[in-house]
Amino acid sequence: MDIIAGEFHGVKGPASTFTPVNLFNVRLNKNGEAAFSFPENFTTFCVVIEGKVEINSTEIPTNHLALLSNEGTDFTIKASENAVVLLASGAPLKEPISAYGPFVMNTNDELVQAIDDFNNGKFGYLED
Repeated sequence: MDIIAGEFHGVKGPASTFTPVNLFNVRLNKNGEAAFSFPENFTTFCVVIEGKVEINSTEIPTNHLALLSNEGTDFTIKASENAVVLLASGAPLKEPISAYGPFVMNTNDELVQAIDDFNNGKFGYLED
């Protein structure tokens, strides 16, 4: 398992976050199983990148997202075949959201500024 952000069994990921966030790249062999526990108020989801898994006995196929309910803290991911799962869990920000295309900000004014910044090259350039 790659721990990108947060902590799992005493191992911390390299990413720094402003709020509590756990982001793991979970790799399981066929019939492999991993147990997780996050606070009940955290928003938690899994994206099955490869393979097929069961989350608490509910089958989740490849290229599907499973949004977990906030009715407990513990869950188990079991692979029915070799699998890679992106697991994310974090404290809700409870902030307003304003979105347009790929841009997500808190207000419409921030959205306009982000689009202007993008159009003026302030996001940088990729070399050919």
